Amino acid sequence: MVEAPILETRGITVRFGGHVAVKDVSIGIEPGTVTGLIGPNGAGKTTLFNTITGLQRPTAGKVFLDGRDITSLPPYKRARMGMARTFQRLELFVSLSVRDNLRVAGDIHNANGRNNIDVDDEVDRLLELTGLADIASTDVSDVPTGRARVVEVARALMTSPRVLLLDEPASGQTEQETEAFATLLGDLAKDGLAICLVEHDIPLVMKICSRIHVLDYGAVLASGVPDEIKNDPAVINAYIGTEEEAV
Repeated sequence: MVEAPILETRGITVRFGGHVAVKDVSIGIEPGTVTGLIGPNGAGKTTLFNTITGLQRPTAGKVFLDGRDITSLPPYKRARMGMARTFQRLELFVSLSVRDNLRVAGDIHNANGRNNIDVDDEVDRLLELTGLADIASTDVSDVPTGRARVVEVARALMTSPRVLLLDEPASGQTEQETEAFATLLGDLAKDGLAICLVEHDIPLVMKICSRIHVLDYGAVLASGVPDEIKNDPAVINAYIGTEEEAV
């Protein structure tokens, strides 16, 4: 039996003047799954993420979390409800160690008064879970980009999210790092976390996602399981064919 989506967008449209960045997008993300959001650059993926997390107000449509309309809520209230997100650009405290980056997130989480955690215990647990224990004392400025992406994910996990949105999390990772990252996301999903990722690494998306939505010119071009998406002529023509040729 498929669980009801914990996160839904219904008819989301975002216009910037005469430009339609997102057009009538309706998707759902279920607990315990990894959902992929793919498409060409400029297809509206990050704008959709910004709308889901409250950084961008939609021109039309609604966002629901656990069946509650959160369209008008600011980002911090969505975070308190269990939504966490990473960005294309690394948003870490580069002068702090990996451990301290996680600790800061835990302290802020506790200050917001939602499901207080033992910060040091949770930091230790997540450092082990994410494979970062060996660089816990390293300043983020000295951490390679691929592993810094994992630091961002670990920091997001310090907020005990129920929904995790990842914007190009595999960017800059080596093949070995991507393999480990795929395993991590699979384990998180098995524990019930709802994950949605924007990603250009098509093999990674096909491997770990149970469902994929393809955006093109702001609209949903196709939705389905990986086999359906990779064999869809419209998707191949608009995106996957171009990506595979570039590899």
